[in-house]
Amino acid sequence: MPRGTLRIYLGAAPGVGKTYAALDEAHRRSERGTDVVIGFVETHGRPRTAAMLHDLEIVPRRTLTYRGGSFTEMDLDAVLARRPKVAFVDELAHTNVPGSRHAKRWHDVQELLAAGIDVISTVNVQHLESLNDVVGTITGVPQRETVPDDVVRRADQVELVDMAPEALRRRMAHGNVYGPEKVDAALANYFRVGNLTALRELALLWLAGKVDDQLDRYRADHGIGGTWETRERVVVALTGGPEGDTLIRRACRIAARGKGADLLAVHVARSDGLTGADPSALARQRALVESLGGSYHQVIGDDVPTALLEFARAENATQLVLGASRRGRLARILSPGIGATTTTRSGSIDVHMVTHPEAWGHRPAPAGGADAAAHRPARTGWPGWRLPRGRTALEPRRRIIAAGLTLALVPALTAGLAASRGTFNLTTEMLAYLLIVVTVALVGGFGPALLCAVASSLLLNYYFTAPVTEWTIADGDNVLALLGFVLVASLVSRVVSTSARRYEQAVRASAEAATLSVLAGSVLRGEDALPALLARARETFGMTSVTLLERTDDDQVGGGWSPVATIAGTGSDSASGAGPGASQAGDGDGSEIVDIPVRDDLRLVLTGRSLPAADRRILTAFAAQAAVALDQHRLREAAAEAAPIAAADKVRTALLTAVSHDLRTPLAAAKAAVSCLRGYDITLTDDEEAELLATADESLDKLTRLVENLLDMSRLQAGALSVFPRAVGLDDIVPPALDEIGPAANRIGVRVPDDLPDVRADPVLLERVIVNLVTNALRYAPADTPPVITASALGDRVELRVVDSGPGIPVRQRDNVFQPFQRLGDRDNTTGVGLGLALSRGLAEAMGGALTPDETPGGGLTMVLSLPAAPNPTAVTNPITAPLDVPTGPAADDRAG
Repeated sequence: MPRGTLRIYLGAAPGVGKTYAALDEAHRRSERGTDVVIGFVETHGRPRTAAMLHDLEIVPRRTLTYRGGSFTEMDLDAVLARRPKVAFVDELAHTNVPGSRHAKRWHDVQELLAAGIDVISTVNVQHLESLNDVVGTITGVPQRETVPDDVVRRADQVELVDMAPEALRRRMAHGNVYGPEKVDAALANYFRVGNLTALRELALLWLAGKVDDQLDRYRADHGIGGTWETRERVVVALTGGPEGDTLIRRACRIAARGKGADLLAVHVARSDGLTGADPSALARQRALVESLGGSYHQVIGDDVPTALLEFARAENATQLVLGASRRGRLARILSPGIGATTTTRSGSIDVHMVTHPEAWGHRPAPAGGADAAAHRPARTGWPGWRLPRGRTALEPRRRIIAAGLTLALVPALTAGLAASRGTFNLTTEMLAYLLIVVTVALVGGFGPALLCAVASSLLLNYYFTAPVTEWTIADGDNVLALLGFVLVASLVSRVVSTSARRYEQAVRASAEAATLSVLAGSVLRGEDALPALLARARETFGMTSVTLLERTDDDQVGGGWSPVATIAGTGSDSASGAGPGASQAGDGDGSEIVDIPVRDDLRLVLTGRSLPAADRRILTAFAAQAAVALDQHRLREAAAEAAPIAAADKVRTALLTAVSHDLRTPLAAAKAAVSCLRGYDITLTDDEEAELLATADESLDKLTRLVENLLDMSRLQAGALSVFPRAVGLDDIVPPALDEIGPAANRIGVRVPDDLPDVRADPVLLERVIVNLVTNALRYAPADTPPVITASALGDRVELRVVDSGPGIPVRQRDNVFQPFQRLGDRDNTTGVGLGLALSRGLAEAMGGALTPDETPGGGLTMVLSLPAAPNPTAVTNPITAPLDVPTGPAADDRAG
């Protein structure tokens, strides 16, 4: 059975008409004879949208009961049984009522598609998962219903329903979106021009990304390898050389000429991983690319032009930026080079060859001194940029051994063959000499092997080629044989030498990879990054000490280098005195100093043995990572210092926002009541005066409780709250707490056993906690299911439970309710400032107890107050050392009052 197709109407904002447009599409298909039904539609009371339902078959909804309420959802089974050609399903991101087959409506749509039914659906941009937090930040309204982006991206068709912000606001003002009572609030908050403009841009950018994906799939399905210039994409090729910064900035300027152009940087690494660019240079250039808004990529390939063009065409790039060649004149004569080859093969991609100081083999010589090494160009790059060098990677000792083998084996073989003259033919004798040449090549490389091949050919000519003991050769075939022998011996020795060199490089690369892997593992295991890096560098290279030096702020010209405080390095000796310009010969005790520049204001200095040039490449990787670790360490310190300030600012802002209404409301009510009572031109009855007095009294009580909560919360945060615990029974505390709540407490069920042990707590604070918990439970409990207070003993603890059957709290958000000024996104300031539960937990912990949330069976929230049980008086054997239950002193008298 073929899968159905999905068409989604994406709304830039609520009210732009996505449901209307989707229903219009349903009408068009129905008029063409297609079987169309309405699986679910939400008109939101809009008459024009409701009018679009005429002449369309509507599948009746399914009614579900949840927590005493009735809700309607799409009847998925009915739609599947009806089996239409097209089903209209509105609100793709909707969350189904518990008890439905699927948790989300988009799950229902997936089942319809799997059954071969085409679906038309709708979704707003704020419900896309990737944009949900962005939209919440812009509008200040969190969206709790989301749909994964991949669900919408996989749709066969996505059509954007958009409208200018001013036009949408006019629609709202005319009452076409919301009722008159909601228009003013909506226009002043969510539907501001700035919000609508931002939502519109988000929708356009998201849809542009999906269009790019569709275009890439189309080009791949149809085998289109050429570039379609739908958007400017500039690719800059990096080698890790010193010209990289120039190329990146030039490419950025090229990309800036086109609106919405993309900047991509790519580095081509060899597939064998044996040679590569300077890691620190590439890390610095990657940071520069990302700071300019571009992206960094690395691809593998031995043929650099092919790898570059394949990457550019895969990204649908329109322009490619390359640096001018750094090779010498002879190299350019022998090979056209990467730039020329890439330009020849580029096709429709524009190639920019950017000149730089390193181009054409011309390099400005540094002035000298210790900083000269920092200005030397990195001897790295792509294969083919330089002529292959004849130097071998083998040690001089091995070349000496190979020369000794030549001097020993060649005469010995010559003497042996001469003694057995006539036993072997010339071919066998040549193979014997060739075996020695290969042996010498394995030991000493190409140079000694070539010397061995020449000597062997001369000896073959003199002793075994007719005429014997003469340098002349009578047979022309023997001339060709000897020339062939020299050529074969040279080629074989060259191959053997290259293989040996590659093997050593592979072993070194493996060791470097293992070292970096261990380094990464030490950091991932939780070690402090910078000390771990420095310690690993000292161990890896066998150095005495490693120090990270930083240029001081008061001297930016020269000198002024000092070790980074406390995290400078490790080792027995300190290299803090070293720095730029330090002698490479050491510090007088036989140790060498290795100075690795990291950046203009940072250097890595090692003391100990002298390092070969081959070790500096991996050492630069340590230095680059050390700079990153130092920056991260300082960022963490800065963030830690800013965290208390941000927290205080957040609390201050929340306090001002939340308290503004709660302070103003009781003050306004009390002021109004007193003004009426003092009015001379108003005649009030006794009942009216009593009512005004009661209003003023109640308002002032609310204000008093608010101030007390704020003061107690500040005392808790400052650790200055005085607590006077003593043995007290819950049956003595619960009734006064309920009396303080007022008439609403008559609904509460109380089940506290009479034989319950006493608890050790401050009676005044415990009463405050119970009042706050019960008030919170009354606020959210249904009218037909009042809260219940229960208590039980558990070991040496007594637990008091306040149980309600309200909406409950998701598990992941339960800890949030104990944060000050937190009401889980509720913007209604009439329900209090959100201090009750935060204050209750603080008071409970101050008394040695705990306050934890739990789920009520059947739905709801249960707050569990756990307190230590008071010691049994009969267990006290020494009345003199028994703890006193009654506080003494002025503070106790004040608390009692």
